[in-house]
Amino acid sequence: MTAAPPPAPPRSRPLRRGAAGHLAGAYGLLVLTALLVLVFSLALPRTFPTRDTVDAILSNQSIPAVLALAAMVPVVTGSFDLSLGYGLGLAHVMVLQLVVDAGWPWPWACLVVVAGGGVVGVLNGVVVEFGRIDSFIATLGTGSMLYAVTGWVTGGGRIVPGPNGLPVAFTDLYDSTFLGLPLPAFYVLALAVVLWVVLERLPLGRCLYVIGANPRAAELVGIPTRRYTVYAFAASGLIVGFAGVLLAAQQQIGNPSVGLDYLLPAFVGALLGSTAIRPGRPNALGTLVAVAVLAVGLTGIGQLGADFWTVPLFYGGTLLLAVGLAGYSARRLRTGADTARDAPAAARWPPAGSGDGTADTAP
Repeated sequence: MTAAPPPAPPRSRPLRRGAAGHLAGAYGLLVLTALLVLVFSLALPRTFPTRDTVDAILSNQSIPAVLALAAMVPVVTGSFDLSLGYGLGLAHVMVLQLVVDAGWPWPWACLVVVAGGGVVGVLNGVVVEFGRIDSFIATLGTGSMLYAVTGWVTGGGRIVPGPNGLPVAFTDLYDSTFLGLPLPAFYVLALAVVLWVVLERLPLGRCLYVIGANPRAAELVGIPTRRYTVYAFAASGLIVGFAGVLLAAQQQIGNPSVGLDYLLPAFVGALLGSTAIRPGRPNALGTLVAVAVLAVGLTGIGQLGADFWTVPLFYGGTLLLAVGLAGYSARRLRTGADTARDAPAAARWPPAGSGDGTADTAP
């Protein structure tokens, strides 16, 4: 008598469990943000859940958010740009130098500084890719040189506007409101949308993700890894230059060392953002969520009257947590736990319509 075959194992539970894990990973930081808002609102009912707090978060965290997005772009390709803080310091000093001391019209000064940021980014990319120097060492070296240039420009001091101050139109870049909200918040939103479209919807972004996941495979399918990595560093430099313009409009004083304070928050936001929305890979929307978590946490801690040392402690602990979670998410993506939902679409190279007759190949 032939034994009946064993019943097939049910599939509904693993599917539900996988879906639940995906939702927890993708939207866990959003839930954490909501919980922090609730906790601080209950603990500080008179000061935290107010319009002033919302405006302060949107305004004060705009520059860290822009810089976090700048840090995210090279991370997509597996590189790190440690010159961000130094570049930010030089950019905001150069804007004030051109406007205050050289007498340039402020729009031209802003354009030149943003373009200069792009040049610095290209230099970083060339040193890393064509000089075959590790990105940590290369960008730390270029950052130190940028800091030296900043000290030379300022003469070791500060750039202070004259009695007439800076042009009102220039300071309004940061101080204005739109639809009742601080204008810098809309800069951040627009930048995040642009980066999301480029990285998630265009062939360029998909190729950048392939380079970050497996540079050797990217080369084998014909993706110009060196050139695309230089593009990533150049985009990062342009964004840093824009952040420098905002910082100059906010501070209205050229301080050569102020940019260093933004370096750690930028990387915390970029790395923590790779655990949200698209777990396992850096992404613009996840970076915004990570910055929101940091902003709410720091604002609540500040209103509770915590000592100054709690801020670096918070950033340092969050950085360690971000690196651990990012590594865990990346391992899940490599082992296939979240591949069906989170793996980037296969990069097509050359892009469709290139006209060179080469067949598209997915790495």
